[in-house]
Amino acid sequence: MNSAPGIKFGLAFCEASQECLVRYEGNDEELVKLAQRYALEIGAGHFFIIFIKNAFPINVLPGIKSCPEVCNIFCATANPIEVLYVETEQGRGVVGVIDGFRPKGIEGEDDRTKRYKFLREIGYKKGG
Repeated sequence: MNSAPGIKFGLAFCEASQECLVRYEGNDEELVKLAQRYALEIGAGHFFIIFIKNAFPINVLPGIKSCPEVCNIFCATANPIEVLYVETEQGRGVVGVIDGFRPKGIEGEDDRTKRYKFLREIGYKKGG
């Protein structure tokens, strides 16, 4: 909530012991429901998923990374993703994520200029 003014989010966490429930939080009902749905569908132990609006991943990643319980972050993206998991008799575990699409080529100078400008506009990079 402190990461960006006006941020909306939905978070769901797969509890891997005791009741083994999907726990959730958020301030946007649509995003909470989305997080609940995907967490339950993926169903991996100690897995969490966050959907955000009105912010960029860079706004929330430092706070997430500083949480002692977080071991891995597989992606922070607006791209379509595929979650890769394995399943055993005990349960499921996430082993990776396919984030977006394959490259179509090498960027040109105009592409670089646009990228640099965008990264500064969103506050990811400072300076000229």
